[in-house]
Amino acid sequence: MKFLVSVALALALLTLESVIVKQAGLELGRIDVTVVLVAFLALRATLVEGAFSAFCVGYLLDLMSGQPTWLFTFLAVFIFLVGRVVPTFVEVRGPLAFALFAMAADVAHSLLASFFTWLTVKEDGPGSLLAEMPLQVALTGLAALALFPLLRRFEASQERPAGLLR
Repeated sequence: MKFLVSVALALALLTLESVIVKQAGLELGRIDVTVVLVAFLALRATLVEGAFSAFCVGYLLDLMSGQPTWLFTFLAVFIFLVGRVVPTFVEVRGPLAFALFAMAADVAHSLLASFFTWLTVKEDGPGSLLAEMPLQVALTGLAALALFPLLRRFEASQERPAGLLR
């Protein structure tokens, strides 16, 4: 998946996520579509292209979330790098396996985000952030199932056939 496609897709998905969450009236929940995108990049992108794309996707989430600066940028790159190691131990090919992989990445992402937010902002305890995590992880899993065919289609369109014009 190329860099521009992943950043444009992240921007579109973040916008769609904010509209869906607001229209559904989910005060305590959100859908981590950026984690789904970073998880897919961890499985399919090259190291440099994926890390740079994860950095930009995390930065877009930083801009749209209002959390401490660079938190989600760091976490996106971290989740990408950890996600690159997972396929050496577990086979992640189908949509269900990808949804479980994205849900595990979302759990790690949420726990780290709540920990670092708790360290920097002493107003709320981590309990309020952790209370919404089961709903958020479930919604992220559903989003991963829905986005898997689209992400595979983008991946297939980026592959070039071998030949003289390569």
